[in-house]
Amino acid sequence: MFLSSYYFIFMIPAFLIVMLAQWYVNSTYRKWSQVQNYMGITGQEAARRLLQFGGLPGVEIEQTPGKLTDHYDPRKKTLSLSAGVAQGQSIASVAIAAHEIGHAVQDKVAYTPLRLRSALVPAVSIGSRLGSILILGGLFLQLFLGSAIGTQIAWIGVAIFAMGAVFALATLPVELNASARAQRLLVESGLVHTDAERDGVHAVLRAAAWTYVAALAAAILQVLYYIMLVGGGRRRR
Repeated sequence: MFLSSYYFIFMIPAFLIVMLAQWYVNSTYRKWSQVQNYMGITGQEAARRLLQFGGLPGVEIEQTPGKLTDHYDPRKKTLSLSAGVAQGQSIASVAIAAHEIGHAVQDKVAYTPLRLRSALVPAVSIGSRLGSILILGGLFLQLFLGSAIGTQIAWIGVAIFAMGAVFALATLPVELNASARAQRLLVESGLVHTDAERDGVHAVLRAAAWTYVAALAAAILQVLYYIMLVGGGRRRR
C-alpha cells in the first residue's frame, strides 16, 4: 500500500548513490592502503605525532573493531582507529588518522559547525524513528479512515523525519573542513614529503567526502519520497 511508484523514483536512486559512493571510497582506500608512506610509520604513530604537533595532549587513542570505523568522540576526547588504519603503514592509514585529528582540532577551537552537528544528534536519533511512525500512522488514518487529522500527523512526521537531511547537511562542512585541516597538518608537521604522498592523501580524503555528499543526496531523496507519498495520499481522498 505505502510502496507507491514514488518509491522507485526516489528511493532506488538514493540506494544507488550510496552504493556508488561506498564503492568509490573502498576502491580508493584499497589502492592507497597498498602504498607505504615515505616515513614508514603506522596510522597510530602518525596520530600520536599529529596530536603532539597540534597541541592536543589530552586526546586518547584506542583501536575500534571493523573496517573504516575510525572516528573522534568529542565527549570522551578519544580518537578511535580501526585496526587497518592503526597498524597500517600506508598513505591511506596516515590520511584517515589525520582526518580524525582534524575533528579533534575542530573540537579544541570550538568549530561552530561541529558544535551545531553535535547539538543535532539527539533530535536526529529520535526523529528518524518517530518521524517514520507518524508518517505511517498518519497515512493509515488518512487512507483507511478518511481522517483529516491523519494528514496533519503525516506532515508533522515528514517535518520531524527531515531532521536527518538537516543533519547530513550540517555534517558536510564539518567533514570537508576536517579533511582540509588534515592535509595542512600532514604537510606542516612533515609527515607528508612527496608529491605522490600528497596526491594519495588528497585522493583518500576526497573519496571519503563523497560518502557524505551521497548521504545528503540520499537523505533529501528520502524526504522527497515521503512528501510525495503524503501529498499523493491527500489527493486520493
